[in-house]
Amino acid sequence: MMDENIARLRTHRNNIARYRRLLQTKLTDLEREFIERRLSEEQSDYERLAAGTFSMTFKIPRAPEKQPTAYEAI
Repeated sequence: MMDENIARLRTHRNNIARYRRLLQTKLTDLEREFIERRLSEEQSDYERLAAGTFSMTFKIPRAPEKQPTAYEAI
């Protein structure tokens, strides 16, 4: 299941990159609207799938406070 989700994420990422490249070309207004809509859909799908695939979170522990050395304590 995880491998399938990662493959889907990769596909969405590639589609997003392709749509962004297409937006940098000369397009008609209709083409631009279509590509912008598809880009938005791909980004939403990517974010939703990423949130479900990588739903666990990690807390980074705070760095321990520095203890004074023997020389600093004097």
